[in-house]
Amino acid sequence: MAANYSNLGRKRMNPVKPLSLLLIEDEVEECIKFKDCVNSRGDAVFIGMTGSSYEGIKLLKNYLPEGVILDLELHKGSGSGLQFLMDFKEIKLGFKPIIIITTNVMSNVVYNHAHSIGVDMVFYKGQPDYSPDIIINTMLALRKSLHTTPGSVPIDILSPESPEELRARISDRIDSELDLVGVSPRLKGRQYLKEAIILLLGGETEAFDSVITQLTIIHKHSYTTISRAMQTAINTAWQSVSIEDLQVHYTARINIRTGVPSPTEFIYFYASKIRKTM
Repeated sequence: MAANYSNLGRKRMNPVKPLSLLLIEDEVEECIKFKDCVNSRGDAVFIGMTGSSYEGIKLLKNYLPEGVILDLELHKGSGSGLQFLMDFKEIKLGFKPIIIITTNVMSNVVYNHAHSIGVDMVFYKGQPDYSPDIIINTMLALRKSLHTTPGSVPIDILSPESPEELRARISDRIDSELDLVGVSPRLKGRQYLKEAIILLLGGETEAFDSVITQLTIIHKHSYTTISRAMQTAINTAWQSVSIEDLQVHYTARINIRTGVPSPTEFIYFYASKIRKTM
């Protein structure tokens, strides 16, 4: 399915834009604190949150955040902060994000090792002034310092992506977002949701009816069939994923009466979220 992505732009970092962040943290309460903190300010935005170091690497490659906030332990998730850093060394991004570790461990040996493999700062969660605000303020200060240091390489002078690379990265990003809220790849509605988001991102239309009409032509199914399949995929996800995870990953308002997003609300939320971080 062809789509025009030229309106998304090619620059990866603009100092006037909010700082794009990835949070790798397995404590739901911590994730909510960070989400609430960012929502109360206008200088940062989370492109993703996960409790898995392996999913973190995938999100890093697909979303290209400027900063990573990394929990060292991940006891309730999978992998570890150190695993993430080891995997990070094996991939080629073309730039280095700012990395801040948060941890309950007090160990100079661990801290020195973390710094030696690319961590910019380490924060002990038990320190009196620890908070999401201090982490994000530090990240913003590091951003300013790194991009005003002589010889530093701003992210926005990286070689531009080819149209094929951009399409592949957007496809992967949509899959990551749908995985985070539990939209099953076994359901046909997931494919329709993904293609609808792609059509909105391509800028060919802004109207939901037009998007569904294009899908009816592509798949030779009725408007009702496609809309119902989308809603079924969303309903199934909302029945199978914990409310805590949904609160972290789907931040749009939901109709109190239905308790789940409509297909229109769902695809517009994700098209907007992805467009803001391109």
